[in-house]
Amino acid sequence: MIARRSFLAGLAAAAAARPGWASVGSPAYIAAAKRADGGFVLAGLDVSGAERFRVPLPARGHAGAAHPTRAEVVAFARRPGAYALVIDASTGAVLTELAPPAGRQFNGHGLYTDAGATLLTIEQEAEGSAGIVGIWDVAAGYRRLGEFATHGIGPHDARLMPDGETLVVANGGIATDPDDRTKLNIPEMRPSLAYLSPTGDLLDEVRLDEELHFNSIRHLALRDDGLVGFAMQWEGEPAMGYPLLGLHRRGEALLLAEAPLADELAMDGYAGSIAFAADGTELAITSPKGGRVHRFTAEGAFIAAVARADVCGLAAHPEGLIASDGFGGLVTIGTGGTRPLARHDLAWDNHIVAL
Repeated sequence: MIARRSFLAGLAAAAAARPGWASVGSPAYIAAAKRADGGFVLAGLDVSGAERFRVPLPARGHAGAAHPTRAEVVAFARRPGAYALVIDASTGAVLTELAPPAGRQFNGHGLYTDAGATLLTIEQEAEGSAGIVGIWDVAAGYRRLGEFATHGIGPHDARLMPDGETLVVANGGIATDPDDRTKLNIPEMRPSLAYLSPTGDLLDEVRLDEELHFNSIRHLALRDDGLVGFAMQWEGEPAMGYPLLGLHRRGEALLLAEAPLADELAMDGYAGSIAFAADGTELAITSPKGGRVHRFTAEGAFIAAVARADVCGLAAHPEGLIASDGFGGLVTIGTGGTRPLARHDLAWDNHIVAL
């Protein structure tokens, strides 16, 4: 856990560690969005909410990954995705277009590892939705090196644990139609949180109780001490008010964080993004369907709800958290409340990715 001053110092140190990003104003975040004319872009933002770059996308984006030293981003298509574009953020030029192997789909998320030498992409088989992690050699022009299983169905998000080796994957548990996203196995879905070795061995697995197996584990947040937060989306009968946030530390029991019933119901069974605040003492989940942000302590106690129409993107910010909405708005959320930060001529998509 870190204080605000330490977080700002960390931002400065991170900017110094990635000198290539100075050419585009050393952004702190990237986020996909839709323009007013219907086109799609990936934008870079600083902590004030100002745009540092904007590059076009051929179709709707979802999340992205930023190279740790070069001004280079990978924009991932919305699941089921047919593209992942490696883009020069300073010029907007597409350096490389990645395509999943035959019979595979990108699932909207990926991450750099090995100090930027390797890109990992979260994928699934088109038929059956078995999860795959694709491995790409960055120095070799993003040549695909291999892959390993996520040990689950319908993976969506992944994070590299603080040891720099272990990968934690959110297996949503849902098999989907490869063309239209129709959910095919809701009665039998089995979400899981899987911890994998660098070679894909299953080191640890966390599953929900049977009565909660309709809760699809979708997105992840990671604190620097290894505490994992995960956001869920309820696929069972509506209006049940089940918890949508989980916390887990390897070697310990799973903790589900609940809001008061009226607040839980207002989320409409859908958590779209999750993030720890800058100091690590709290985390939050968003619901664009419910128009709400729910704040919790890192121990799982409910703090408060924030009303914000079509809110979804979420990331750490010096003031606590930064959130985005589908109307172009950016706000900060922290102990001092909610503060408008900026507004853009864009409809922000699901995620804000911190660099």
